[in-house]
Amino acid sequence: MPGAGTDSTKPWTEGGPVIILVEPQLGENIGSAVRAMGNFGLSRLRLVNPREGWPNPKAVTFASGADRILDSARLFPDVRSAVADLQFVAATTARERGMAKPVLGADVMAGEAAGRLAAGEDVGFLFGRERTGLYTEEVSLADAILTLPVNPAFASLNLGMAVAVVGYEWFKLASNGALPFAPPDRSLQADRADLFAFFDHIERELETAGFFRSPEKKPSTIRNIRNIFHRQNLTRQDLATLHGMVVALAEGREGRQGRQSAAKAARAAKKGESEPRE
Repeated sequence: MPGAGTDSTKPWTEGGPVIILVEPQLGENIGSAVRAMGNFGLSRLRLVNPREGWPNPKAVTFASGADRILDSARLFPDVRSAVADLQFVAATTARERGMAKPVLGADVMAGEAAGRLAAGEDVGFLFGRERTGLYTEEVSLADAILTLPVNPAFASLNLGMAVAVVGYEWFKLASNGALPFAPPDRSLQADRADLFAFFDHIERELETAGFFRSPEKKPSTIRNIRNIFHRQNLTRQDLATLHGMVVALAEGREGRQGRQSAAKAARAAKKGESEPRE
């Protein structure tokens, strides 16, 4: 859903856990992570010693309009200082670290974070370097481990993708799973009399068009046609559209027949003019 889902008239959702990116290597990856944050209502970003320095113009490009998150990002020299004011920190990793810490998936961790935030605590999710992830010493600074059910043989996620998956679970919980839009209201259900009127219309035009070639099969064919429409749970708007379609087809047939008759008459007249007179 690139680009098309942006609507500047809607309120910007903010808050949620702090997202902490530890020594991100590329501005592009920071921007992609920030775009994911914007998608899922996460607005607080902390950067620990980004390799290419800060600010980074490539991050702006890849953030795709989530500039406000970049503008308010905070910079830290190390993980210890980045998490010092947080009451609960979850370290993301795909590898077992041999530590006696709770290990939670993103959905369960979202619930844990929501409960703590509601209680007045501040929460942070720690994401490691693109190539090596978090160091074991950095994981030891966290209260819990956040991991995902990924393929054990290929568990490496792009930084932006990892933030997106975690952010999705957070926002799904925070928004009660509300989708951004719903299908439009359906027209009122067609009543039986409207449906019968349509059957009369279409059967009359089919008869005129010579559709019922076999008198013996006509009753069963009509039943089949009616059953097709019965199964569709048609609305009044549906029937209005179908009536219009049948009218257009009938008028098109009549127009075609008229053009054919006119052409035939013109050919006859031309032939009469070309015959020699005695």
